[in-house]
Amino acid sequence: MGELAAGLGGHRVLLVTDPGIVQAGHASRAEALLRAAGLEVAVFDAVRENPTTLDVDRGLEAARAASVDLFVGLGGGSSIDTAKGVNFLLTQGGRMRDYQGVGKATRPMLPLIAIPTTAGTGSECQSAALIADEETHHKMACLDPKAAARIALLDPVLTVSQPRRVTAQTGIDALVHAVEAAVTTRRTVWSGLFAREAFRLCAGALETVLETPGDLEARGRMLLGAALAGTAIENSMLGAAHSAANPLTAHFGVVHGAAVGLMIPRVIRFNAALPEVQALYADLVAADGGGPGSDGIDTSAGTSPGAAAAEVLARRFEGWLRTAGLPTTLAEAGVDPSRIPRLGEEAARQWTATFNPRPIAAPDFEGLYREAL
Repeated sequence: MGELAAGLGGHRVLLVTDPGIVQAGHASRAEALLRAAGLEVAVFDAVRENPTTLDVDRGLEAARAASVDLFVGLGGGSSIDTAKGVNFLLTQGGRMRDYQGVGKATRPMLPLIAIPTTAGTGSECQSAALIADEETHHKMACLDPKAAARIALLDPVLTVSQPRRVTAQTGIDALVHAVEAAVTTRRTVWSGLFAREAFRLCAGALETVLETPGDLEARGRMLLGAALAGTAIENSMLGAAHSAANPLTAHFGVVHGAAVGLMIPRVIRFNAALPEVQALYADLVAADGGGPGSDGIDTSAGTSPGAAAAEVLARRFEGWLRTAGLPTTLAEAGVDPSRIPRLGEEAARQWTATFNPRPIAAPDFEGLYREAL
């Protein structure tokens, strides 16, 4: 890290991280490596889960005070996204809402080195900063190629210190990323290659890292798979599971990975009404060594192989949720059924809903939420 940071021309670094990473000892090690390479280091270690504009504003104060010319984002997606957000405001001015959407930055941005300590978000391979408004909790996606990390360092040793709960939530998030990126309306052959390989790596390793946390080979597969899923998103975007998950996080505090994991089986079944999407789901199942007839799906009663594969995929996620000890229903997650109409309206307004392969509106989201109760 120190050599690469110096190679980018950095002199004064803002290390953006969170209290858990500090407690695990990773932040002090990173700071020492940067200083050993001759760089000055300021540390902003107050990033919260699901960062808001307040986190970015606080990080901006630290960046300005230290006159930084390089960022290092060390942690989960929250730390890396916060580093991107601070980079936007430090180099462009204004507020985060000014950059919601694509390509809103007009000036160069500072170099960023992203070092993920979770295998999930894939933020290290994306140009988006996902930042929620502190007041409204609306999650803003601010995308610009200039915001992407110049370098992503994947070190599976850093992921071993994750609590099991975080390993489960981020791992399922990575798998949902692969599945959604594979089928969006913006999908390409390029994004499909990344999504398929990401799914193969993570599907084969998630249960291993949950049962044997110290297995570095499996940790490495999860970390690389998450990064490849992030690359798939960069080329394809996401869909309805993420649209449905964001209101659950905003109103009921359902952690993102648990929220997308809870909704993805319902979204898979919803999208599987389209034969071309069935084929894409079947391709993912085959990448993991499955196929029609697996998981007890009966294909002899008129069920098409594609529909059967979609059901296999949906059931796999339900199984991963149970293995991980995460909620499998909205009731388990503490969601008030009376709020479903509002959740449906908010989900329909999410940007990612526009890329879902099957057109989806507020009444459809309400139906998915009710199925998930």
